[in-house]
Amino acid sequence: MVTLGSVAFVFLAGLATALATGLGAVPFFFVEEIGDRWNVVLWGLASGIMLAASGFGLVVEGLNASTGLPVLLVAGVAAGVALVVAADAVIERVDLDGLSATPQPSEADATNREPAQTRTDGGEAEGETQLISTAVTEGDLRKLLLIFGILTIHSFPEGVAVGVSFADVGLDGGLSLFGVTVPLLAVFMTVAISIHNVPEGVAVSIPLRSMGVDNWRLVAAAVFSSLPQPVGAVVAFLFVSWARAFLPFGFGFAAGAMVFLVVSEFLPEALELGENLDDGGYRELAGGTVAGVLLMLPLLLF
Repeated sequence: MVTLGSVAFVFLAGLATALATGLGAVPFFFVEEIGDRWNVVLWGLASGIMLAASGFGLVVEGLNASTGLPVLLVAGVAAGVALVVAADAVIERVDLDGLSATPQPSEADATNREPAQTRTDGGEAEGETQLISTAVTEGDLRKLLLIFGILTIHSFPEGVAVGVSFADVGLDGGLSLFGVTVPLLAVFMTVAISIHNVPEGVAVSIPLRSMGVDNWRLVAAAVFSSLPQPVGAVVAFLFVSWARAFLPFGFGFAAGAMVFLVVSEFLPEALELGENLDDGGYRELAGGTVAGVLLMLPLLLF
C-alpha cells in the first residue's frame, strides 16, 4: 500500500540506519582507538545479524511470496550478488586526481601513525574510508559528491533490504508504530541494518582519528558514508509495492546482496583485523557471529 505517509516512514527507517553509522564514532569521544579484538567482535556481530536476517527473514518471506518454483527468488539472489560484485569493481577502479581506491599514505602519515590506528576494515572498504578521509580533511565538495555516488553503489543493498521488508506496510498483522502498521520483518531488518552499520562507522572513524579530525566531524563522516541507504530503501519499497508480482525477486535480491557482502567482505575483513590475535581472531569472530544470529532468532517466532 503506497501512500505519502508510508513512503515517508520507509525513508525515516532508512535514515535511522544511516544515523546509526554515527554511533561507530561515539567510542572515540572517550578513547583514542578501539582494539582489534573488539573490532573483530563487532564485525562478527554484524555478520551474524545479516546472515540471520537474510535467512530467517528475507528468504523465508521470499518463499512465502512465491507460487510454484521460487524462480524469481533465485533470480533475485543472483542479481543481488551481481550488484555487489559490480559495486566492488567500480570502487576498485576509482581514481580521484591520483587518489585511487587503494590508500596511498604519505611519508609523513606513515611515520606519524601507529599501525593499529591506520588499519581499517580492509579491502574495498579501506579504499572508501581513505577517500572519505581525504575529502573530509580537505573539505573538497567535488570529491564529496563523487564519493557519495560511490557510496550509493555500495550502500544500496542495505537500503534495499530495509525497503523490501516494508512491502506489507499498512496491512494487518504488524506492529502499530506512530499510527502506521509496520511488518515485524521491517522492524527486525531496520534494527539489523542499524547494528550492522556501527562497525562500519568505526572503520570510517579510525583513519580520520589518526588525522586529528575532531569528534563531531567523525560522527558526520560516518553518517555521510551511509546516507544513500534511505534512498535505496524508498526505491526498493516503491518497486515491490507497485510490482507485487516481483516481490520474491526483491526479497531474493536483498538476501543475495547481504549474504554475499558477509562472505566476501565482512568475514575476510574481520579475520584481517584479527590476524595478530590469539587463534587469528577466529574465536572473537565466531562469538560475535553467534551472538548476532541469536539476536535475530525472534524472527523465527513470528
